Amino acid sequence: MVRKTLATKIKQAAREVGFSACGLVAAEEITGEGERLDRWLADDCCAGMEYLRNHREMRLDPRQLVLGARTIISVALNYYPAERREEDEPYIAYYAYGKDYHVVMKKKLRELWEKILPLHEGEEEPAMRAFTDSAPVLERYWAWRAGIGWIGRNTCLIIPGKGSYFFLGEIITTWEIPTDDKPQRSRCGTCTRCVEACPTGALSPHRIDARRCLSYLTIEHRGELPEREGKLLGGRIFGCDTCQKACPWNRFASPTAERAFQASPALLSLKKEQLAGLTVEEYNRIFAQSAVKRAKYDGLMRNIRANEDFYKH
Repeated sequence: MVRKTLATKIKQAAREVGFSACGLVAAEEITGEGERLDRWLADDCCAGMEYLRNHREMRLDPRQLVLGARTIISVALNYYPAERREEDEPYIAYYAYGKDYHVVMKKKLRELWEKILPLHEGEEEPAMRAFTDSAPVLERYWAWRAGIGWIGRNTCLIIPGKGSYFFLGEIITTWEIPTDDKPQRSRCGTCTRCVEACPTGALSPHRIDARRCLSYLTIEHRGELPEREGKLLGGRIFGCDTCQKACPWNRFASPTAERAFQASPALLSLKKEQLAGLTVEEYNRIFAQSAVKRAKYDGLMRNIRANEDFYKH
């Protein structure tokens, strides 16, 4: 099979599965990112996510995750919602509107693999592993290297003409798939709207301090919220999205076609009063299969209590 044709057919298969973008890149050791990662960790910007200090070698060399890996197939899946919660109601990040993306992405990655495997011409079936925010993989870096987009000042991957409301995933395989895909140059220009919009100052160009990030604090953080950041929630009870909303590239965002990411009527209609008295049973029913479960019931109620001033309006 012609080398370029193989990569083209794989991208076509990715579109048929429902992915919004696909790129390929050789699996190799990363150079230059190790020092950046080490500085970020040394400054404790990972906050309580101590697991990010583990498996440094794997993060910087995907061949340690998949022995003999030759290629990374990077994909993006749109999650921008068609319907959104009312602006004056407690805020839930868009990515958590539908079903847990880990489940949806993994299923689609396996479907993609099954679709492209017949294109393999060797006698021995190549090995593969599929990932989506589930292993020590620098996903945004590989998506950039595969030519899908560039990493913006808000640290999100931005896809030209589409924005940044995308989940990322990878297939790392021993299948050697030559490709002409190349990294994209940044198109942020002199824009710093995302940095200026961050409500807590957690964001600096190309760097985020999780200790101040409202997304981290309302989702991953355990225990009480820091007093300063708690006062700056502004109605946010799960996630933030502010730096994405400020990004001019997201004016191109279009609603996802993935039905699994459509919000339920129960989630869309949740009011302040109902959330303030939310029971465990209601929580389990409304957020079944949702990423909101990541914060757990106690964490969500903590966030709601911290928004008392918001509820008074």
